Amino acid sequence: MFSATSCATHVQTRRPNTSVTVVKTPPKHYKIVTVRGKRYYFWNGNHYIKTRRGYVFTRM
Repeated sequence: MFSATSCATHVQTRRPNTSVTVVKTPPKHYKIVTVRGKRYYFWNGNHYIKTRRGYVFTRM
């Protein structure tokens, strides 16, 4: 027997976070800093994390 119910699930879309600034390419004078086994990129007095979309500013 076939069931009349569907197997579809609810898909919720997320709005992009507009307060996050993504830097596509770092400047040539960046430094790699390792803190507790995690890699951070440092330039202009700020720390960044590398993501698929670019570099995101983080507070230390």
